[in-house]
Amino acid sequence: MHPRQWIEIRPAGIYCTPGDFYIDPTSAVPRALITHGHADHARAGHGAVMATAETLAIMASRYGSEFAGSRQIATYGEELSHNRVGIRFAPAGHILGSAQIKLSWEDGSIVFSGDYKRRRDPTCPPFEVMSADVFVTEATFGLPVFVHPPIEQEIAKLLTSFRQFPERCHLVGVYSLGKAQRVICHLREAGFDAPIYLHGALVKLCQLYEEFGVALGPLIAVADQDRAALAGCIVLCPPSALHDRWASRLPDPVTALASGWMRIRARAKQQAVELPLIISDHADWPELTQTLSDVGAPEIWVTHGREEALVHVAQRMQLRASALSLLNDDEEDD
Repeated sequence: MHPRQWIEIRPAGIYCTPGDFYIDPTSAVPRALITHGHADHARAGHGAVMATAETLAIMASRYGSEFAGSRQIATYGEELSHNRVGIRFAPAGHILGSAQIKLSWEDGSIVFSGDYKRRRDPTCPPFEVMSADVFVTEATFGLPVFVHPPIEQEIAKLLTSFRQFPERCHLVGVYSLGKAQRVICHLREAGFDAPIYLHGALVKLCQLYEEFGVALGPLIAVADQDRAALAGCIVLCPPSALHDRWASRLPDPVTALASGWMRIRARAKQQAVELPLIISDHADWPELTQTLSDVGAPEIWVTHGREEALVHVAQRMQLRASALSLLNDDEEDD
């Protein structure tokens, strides 16, 4: 049975009818399968949650140990089922614990990619290609302008500035879950072995990554330091802290922001970023289109971002493609 007959778009999100569960619902539901721990995918209050051990730990860290009524660990590659719907979690390459979810019902199958990237990331296993009748892909950077450079190039840019301005603090805006830890790992791989200083909002999640075996090297909380002593240091903070009172007390900071959106110069200028670093945890345009080819699904549903461009390219590839938000429009119009 084709997934169009058993996957619905409901107010709370994507719903599997025979399984009686949701994928990354936007509000509390009786049963949810969660692709990864970012707040737009993982919310508290569900009756039961199935996710990887890492994602469950992230949710507990962010929302407290009682974030759901019950929890079930899904291990990558394990064949699970609920109400006779086959369930398989596979790496998405996005952040620690991130997963694609493949559902199989009768003779139909669908893969929900969640958020994903195809680049190497030392903090999580790489994206795994899975075949299916339908592939649901994100499109956060679903425009041809988004071609991300190698992360090694952007880390080298940061370290070059660090050497050129040894008297200044380099303040790097990074998302607290995923981006912070990936940037730290790549700094270490580039030979930077000095302590890296952290805004308080990053400390707990960095500790969690280390508990799951991701070595981050020496990290020090900024709160424990004399701010004047941070000259000539690299400090990581959430993007929202780059220009607030917390940052203003740092010694002559070079403001940097690690984001795929830094590909757009106007955004960097608008956000008063002195050193834009094009570092994304999402697939760029060539990776999105290559993934459609690699997966080989005859039907593509596009969500989360620039849907129109990727739908158009998929159709040019002779694939049946549509925006996921339009999936049940006919039923709703009735």
